[in-house]
Amino acid sequence: METILKVEHLHKDFDDFKALDDVNLSVNKGEVIVIVGPSGCGKSTFLRCLIGLEEIDDGKVILDGNVINPGTGNMVKERQKIGMVFQSYDLFPHKTILQNVILAPLKVQKRNKDEAASEALSLLERVGLSNKKDQYPRQLSGGQKQRVAIVRALIMHPEILLFDEVTAALDPEMVREVLEVVLSLAKEGRTMIIVTHEMAFAKAVADRIVFMDGGRIIEEGRPEEFFNKPKTERAERFLESFEY
Repeated sequence: METILKVEHLHKDFDDFKALDDVNLSVNKGEVIVIVGPSGCGKSTFLRCLIGLEEIDDGKVILDGNVINPGTGNMVKERQKIGMVFQSYDLFPHKTILQNVILAPLKVQKRNKDEAASEALSLLERVGLSNKKDQYPRQLSGGQKQRVAIVRALIMHPEILLFDEVTAALDPEMVREVLEVVLSLAKEGRTMIIVTHEMAFAKAVADRIVFMDGGRIIEEGRPEEFFNKPKTERAERFLESFEY
């Protein structure tokens, strides 16, 4: 298998708090990795370090064989290969859905407006939202806004997609529509790293489960191994609090 992303000895501190403590992970092309663990264990911080939203205190992030740590000359260009979808949508309220989707391709990638708009409409159609292209974020439900956020990430043609608790802010009836989009991306062979508390979803979508606690990776393995026979007592205790 081709390794697309490697994380080596990653450390991140917030003052005296050790958010990430010697995290090592390899991600293969087309693999879906789901990161689970208790709140505050470092899951979201890990994703934010990968995409450059948090400074790294020590260690390396290597994408396609290139180190993309802050300070390296190729960081900005290489990190465009990583797309991220947040739980808070982060759509511009004064722009229409179509304008939100094509903004980054036009400003960052300098793409042709007609070509970007055509692709945006195709992607919106795929997630069932082409009829909302001229509406504004305030007119959409939470689930619809999250699907737009996924389209906004996809249109940048990322090699890796990061999902940070994308259903956490949604009402229960909206969760399924977003998870179905993510499942369809997994079936396409997209490379994804997903942070979630939805254990049934994690079990269904993951090629590999990574369990974090205290800023460290405690164990990792295939979903059937992790959910049926976890290797550590800490993972056992974590799983006892869920029904899946």
